[in-house]
Amino acid sequence: MRRVLIWAPLAFFALVFALVASGLIKPGDRTVHSAMVGKPVPTMALPALLPGKPGVATAELKGQPRLLNVFASWCIPCIAEAPQLMKLKQAGVEIDAIAVRDTTEAVQAFLARHGDPYMRIGDDKASRAQLALGSSGVPETFVIDAAGRIAYQHIGDIREDDVPLLLAQLEKAK
Repeated sequence: MRRVLIWAPLAFFALVFALVASGLIKPGDRTVHSAMVGKPVPTMALPALLPGKPGVATAELKGQPRLLNVFASWCIPCIAEAPQLMKLKQAGVEIDAIAVRDTTEAVQAFLARHGDPYMRIGDDKASRAQLALGSSGVPETFVIDAAGRIAYQHIGDIREDDVPLLLAQLEKAK
């Protein structure tokens, strides 16, 4: 019995080491997913940010599937996803946007440099609509189905290999 007790601290140390090593090798998923997926888009009526382009209201997010992109002109990954949003627009996808904590001048400059794929852009100065959607950052893109429910959430910038997935999600949302 005494010999077993001598090895107990080493066994305990090996167990703790294995636990820590497994957490370092494969860390847990820290992505914050929206609890709103599968639920109707929260009620919102965001004013227009740009002249000549309407704002975003819940009532307008029904009828046909569309993307709702949460972005900001100061967001570096938003620049990276701009070409993919333009590809989606060219494929006939309706894309609405929520500009988070931004200014008219900055968004105009952003769209002039990187293209304008948006039909509507709502001004969300206090991030209330962003938080109501369950979005934890920018960029995030939501697939809204024809009934006005959130069908899918894409976290982070849209990359070239994400475009077919988003098109499939839009097809499924009809």
